[in-house]
Amino acid sequence: MTTIAFIGLGNMGAPMALNLAKAGHDVRGFDVFAAARDQFAAAGGSVSASAAEAVRGADAVLTMLPAGAEVREVVGGADGILAHAEAGALLVDCSTIDVATARAVADLAAESGRDMCDAPVSGGVAGAAAGTLTFMVGGSEAAYARAEPLLAAMGKTIVHAGAAGAGQAAKICNNLILGISMIGVSEAFNLADGLGLDRQKLFDIASTASGQCWSLTSYCPVPGPVPTSPANRDYAPGFTAKMMLKDLNLAAGAAAGADVATPLGRQAAAIYEAFCAAGGEATDFSGIIRHLAAGRT
Repeated sequence: MTTIAFIGLGNMGAPMALNLAKAGHDVRGFDVFAAARDQFAAAGGSVSASAAEAVRGADAVLTMLPAGAEVREVVGGADGILAHAEAGALLVDCSTIDVATARAVADLAAESGRDMCDAPVSGGVAGAAAGTLTFMVGGSEAAYARAEPLLAAMGKTIVHAGAAGAGQAAKICNNLILGISMIGVSEAFNLADGLGLDRQKLFDIASTASGQCWSLTSYCPVPGPVPTSPANRDYAPGFTAKMMLKDLNLAAGAAAGADVATPLGRQAAAIYEAFCAAGGEATDFSGIIRHLAAGRT
């Protein structure tokens, strides 16, 4: 049994922490929001009074936080993880943040003599609850070897992408594909509607032809063809448009820093920004189909 501190008990973090506990680990959770702590406790989780209390004596510290600024503060701040964690503790950050921050906090951990991985996830809230997440992991071979058994309790696919920051690089590249492809699939269904083509017929054809992609076959943005997609629940998230915009903006920043042209990514970010500004930020990102159907771009 491993003693684990889990910092960040939101929609993703809480079920991930609970799956670690179900796997037999001693998990101590903490979140700055009392409501998140209360919900975790109500679900059977063990809650600490502070992050410092959670990490003391822990063999591993996992974080699932909103953005890079929070990760920097929680890991390296004056009262952060590195100030209180055990000398040999493993740090694993599952947040989706910019590559530069991931590398910076990994450097801080290394300077303190601790192993650290960046391990962002794909699979959404449903995958977190089911323990079927995909983890894209950056870090040394030694750090990955320590992290992999813990990640296996929360996911079914774990890939060592490379050195520190490689997990974040893989995540933003993946979600760049996802954001662009969802817009393309949505435009195709809207065009089918305009041409009088039955939606199910389009799905039956495109899902077995060259138009096949995850945004179509697993997350179809119209009700019916894929019963588990958010389109059948009035686009209740899954993965919000606000989070997709965040990831597309991370990709744009990374592309600018690497001097790589991503014109479709920039356009996708602009479309999602307009969708969020029009009130769609809490809607599942596949709800972009309704935004596009209304003639908005």
